Amino acid sequence: MTLAIDGGTPVRTAPWPAWPPPMDHAQRALVTAVLDSGQWGATQGGQACADLVAAFARRSGVEHGVAVGNATLGLFAALRGLGVGPGDEVIVPAYTFVATATAVLLAGATPVIVDVDAADLHLSAPAVEAALTPRTAAIVPVHLAGSPADMDPLNALAARHGLAVVEDAAQAHGAAYRDRPVGGLGDAGVYSFQSSKAMTAGEGGLIVCRAGEVHEAVWSLCNVGRALDGAWYGHPRAGWNLRLTEIQAALLLPWLDRLDDEIDRRNTFAAAVERDLPGDRVSVVPQPPGTTRDSRHLLMLRVHVPFDRPFLLAAMDAEGVPLDGGYPPLGTMPALTEAGARPEPCPSAEAAARDVLWVRQPMLMDDLTGAAHIAEALAKVLAGAARGPRP
Repeated sequence: MTLAIDGGTPVRTAPWPAWPPPMDHAQRALVTAVLDSGQWGATQGGQACADLVAAFARRSGVEHGVAVGNATLGLFAALRGLGVGPGDEVIVPAYTFVATATAVLLAGATPVIVDVDAADLHLSAPAVEAALTPRTAAIVPVHLAGSPADMDPLNALAARHGLAVVEDAAQAHGAAYRDRPVGGLGDAGVYSFQSSKAMTAGEGGLIVCRAGEVHEAVWSLCNVGRALDGAWYGHPRAGWNLRLTEIQAALLLPWLDRLDDEIDRRNTFAAAVERDLPGDRVSVVPQPPGTTRDSRHLLMLRVHVPFDRPFLLAAMDAEGVPLDGGYPPLGTMPALTEAGARPEPCPSAEAAARDVLWVRQPMLMDDLTGAAHIAEALAKVLAGAARGPRP
């Protein structure tokens, strides 16, 4: 069969679903109400940010939260609120978005980049323990692609060594680990509302935490150093304005009513893709132990046969089924190492950068015809790619 990149007929010509989807009636009504109120900032007396924080804290199984401008700042504020700063080391996974590490740098600490599990691509307790030093202050497990990291061993390790745990839940809205929601499994958890995420207001983030004293510190850091119940011009600590707006919260709050249905839809789609894949050549990256609910921000696929990566991505795009090449290992980024990050050997992350491809979230929102198209295009392109890249 002639590949589309060679002039053949593409597997798919229909567009994939747009992301974000159009505002629904509830979003439009709440955004309009906020706009009409004139209370657009979170300090003006509006209720949307407060309601969003309360809803997310509830869903995360904790009492406290703070809405922020983005998840990078959320990770920074969570780390600082837990006492992490200059002279400290923070362990982060090698296969994640760069912001997991740059948030550590922003807090004044040193990211220690640790390899991920060879199968599920998440942090594991043995790898973290091997990287501990007397300067280690915190661990940042990432719930990669919407799959919860294996948190119980990581939390047990942190408890033994007196370490803080900050969950990077940027991709994991609605995910659950051993029947417990992510975000509330460590000392703090951070969600993202950036434009590609399962819930989006274009940008935004939200920190959830269990302990009242951590909440007070994080809230103060995000509110120009004010005390939670203090004076407007009282600033007992140095802080920043990291707040979310009421308009952004109005976009997000109604989304919670449909989040679980959208997660179910993505999981149904992912299962259909997995069922139809040519399993000897490509398979779905497995979920970590303890996964109760995968929010399926991405569907990660591992290719098991030799292939030319740029050619395969171009060929899939020509078939109308674009895939994402995924992350480079953090330890290979000069910007991080030159800023002081300390990479450990990371062969599993390097293998993932070679062999793992992503189906992005908007495609997972298609009907099951789209799942068949993904499997068909992969089988077609891998068969054609076995002949090598074109001259």
